[in-house]
Amino acid sequence: MDLIDLISFGPGGWGNALAAGTWLTIRLAVATLPFGLVLGLAIAQSKRSNSRLLRAFGNLYTTVFRGLPELLTIFIVYFGGQILLQKLVNLVAPGQTVAISGFVSGMVALGVVFSAYASEVFLGAFNGIGRGQWEASKALGLRPFPTLRLVILPQLIRLALPGLANLWLILLKDTSLVSVIALDDLMRMTGIAVRVTKQPFFFFGVACLIYLAMSMISSIGITAIERRAERGHRRAA
Repeated sequence: MDLIDLISFGPGGWGNALAAGTWLTIRLAVATLPFGLVLGLAIAQSKRSNSRLLRAFGNLYTTVFRGLPELLTIFIVYFGGQILLQKLVNLVAPGQTVAISGFVSGMVALGVVFSAYASEVFLGAFNGIGRGQWEASKALGLRPFPTLRLVILPQLIRLALPGLANLWLILLKDTSLVSVIALDDLMRMTGIAVRVTKQPFFFFGVACLIYLAMSMISSIGITAIERRAERGHRRAA
């Protein structure tokens, strides 16, 4: 069979399978991003807290999840989460069985790793915002949460955006690891196509091009977001 026919859409071609795997990869990355951002911001706030316990928890969290290999984290969340959830269900309804989907497990595992690195990015961005911003907001009568939402967060996003953009590209590539828990992402579908057709170089090359295309499109979007974020700052300058 001609190599072009191997990636065609329809009977005998692997185009549909690769497209489905690519779509799942994109959905997984997009679902993980907000989860990781919110969790990373919360961890960064805990590391800036006046509470010694919260600071210790934040530092321990980032140390653990930055130190563990992503693949090991996926296994721990997938298998450990399944066992923990089953034990909790048995306490309420003995005999009932539950199952955690590979998608949710992959999202949580990649999200906690992403949040560990994102918390450091947010922490650096917080340090780039002068203490006077908080004091001026307090003098104007703003409470801590409105101050964070209206004054700090817009500046925080601008300062953290370059680091978060790099983490997004890393997240996009790390989604390939979820193939180990039988999730039909791009990498898993590529592996199946390789085993069936015995064309490893061709299909892995196609997967490379797809990942590169997703990274290039992401880079274009990131550049547009950075320009928009810098617009008000340049105008003020």
